[in-house]
Amino acid sequence: TDWPVAFLGALLAGVVPVCLNTLLTEDDYAYMLDHARPRAVVVSAALLPVYEAAARKASHQVANVWVSRGADEGFAKACQATPLLAAPRTRSSDMAFWLYSSGSTGKPKGTVHCHESLRQTAKLYGEGILSIQETDVCFSAAKLYFAYGLGNALSFPLWAGATTVLMAERPTPAAIFKRWTQTTYQPTVFFGAPTGFAGMLASPDRPASSAIKLRLCSSAGEALPKLLGEQFKVAYGCDIIDGIGSTEMLHIYLSNTPNDVRYGTSGKPVPGYVMSLRGEDGNEVGIGEIGDLFIQGPSAAMMYWVDTTKSRATFQGEWTRSGDKYTQDAEGYFTYSGRSDDMLKVSGQYVSPFEVEGALMAHAAVLEAAVVGVNDDNGLTRVKAYLVLKNAAAANDGLIEEIKIFVKNSLAPHKYPRLVVLVAELPKTATGKIQRFKLRELG
Repeated sequence: TDWPVAFLGALLAGVVPVCLNTLLTEDDYAYMLDHARPRAVVVSAALLPVYEAAARKASHQVANVWVSRGADEGFAKACQATPLLAAPRTRSSDMAFWLYSSGSTGKPKGTVHCHESLRQTAKLYGEGILSIQETDVCFSAAKLYFAYGLGNALSFPLWAGATTVLMAERPTPAAIFKRWTQTTYQPTVFFGAPTGFAGMLASPDRPASSAIKLRLCSSAGEALPKLLGEQFKVAYGCDIIDGIGSTEMLHIYLSNTPNDVRYGTSGKPVPGYVMSLRGEDGNEVGIGEIGDLFIQGPSAAMMYWVDTTKSRATFQGEWTRSGDKYTQDAEGYFTYSGRSDDMLKVSGQYVSPFEVEGALMAHAAVLEAAVVGVNDDNGLTRVKAYLVLKNAAAANDGLIEEIKIFVKNSLAPHKYPRLVVLVAELPKTATGKIQRFKLRELG
């Protein structure tokens, strides 16, 4: 509970909070200390040893360290300081807070947002799409230090006057089910990610639909596979409202809606945002053609801190380049094709890793899938799949061949994975995004 106090108090005082993931390593924190150069740090007692190790590695020295829930009660003493007689006159376009990108494509970037961004996302998505009401209880698997979690569990409930359930522990299926079925504050709106929903559906301990009060779920982080959404709806009678957002736009800008759910797509633009799909020549592509997704909207970040090159590449006037590939059909629905860096060119044709992963996950034995491109002896790109099975004990050469044939029968011949590797788990960011660049490094 100290996190919301520190974050909101900083905004009120005109101090710029930098929100950090609590699951990072000391090397990550050392990098961020030198990159952000903060004047003060608020850290929990549990993470203090990790912070101290990071501080010894960093060049930048922090003047004030306040420990939350610690023996010295440093944060509690800071909270007892003389209250502000009046808040500084910050403007809607003033720098408000930073969020570090999740690092799904490499080193995290310090994404700078203004005060207006929080209000816009709460109004356009929290109210406009999800219709969060004062009677709702919101529960987010994503933590407050992520753009997704910050809206889900703080700004959206505050905007609507709703209740939020905060959870310190990792969002395992068991931990989520415990909150779903608790009697005091039973969630009505749940925010998760595709990998989390897959794990919950595969869990033998999942609760009956009669034991929960969910009216809807939201999914982001990665595109939700069609089969996963349909299976969840059957299991719980509750739709998953799938959409896509980013740290750069603070929250979701492209989404299905409760009255218009089309599984397998990311829906349509959230009112207030405009989309543009562009080819390599910079011109808009036609219906059904793959293009780079650009967004125009009121919650775009100001820049990446001290990274002019990447700022200019991403924030292009009124438009923000998402780094995602999409197609749009004649009815206006957008379908995810993959990250621009992850797209494959096989036999001279684009292959969407997400499309192949969806086909792999449709096999009854597959829990998770990640697809990358590798070069063969002739330097040609081939599709390689890394799979996590629902039952690891079932692994054998016959099953791998069966999965290959299964996908080959559902996709164009050049798309099916020639190489399949079984793994215990896939490398992911703390938000559940698969780090395909780490798989590409394996070769």
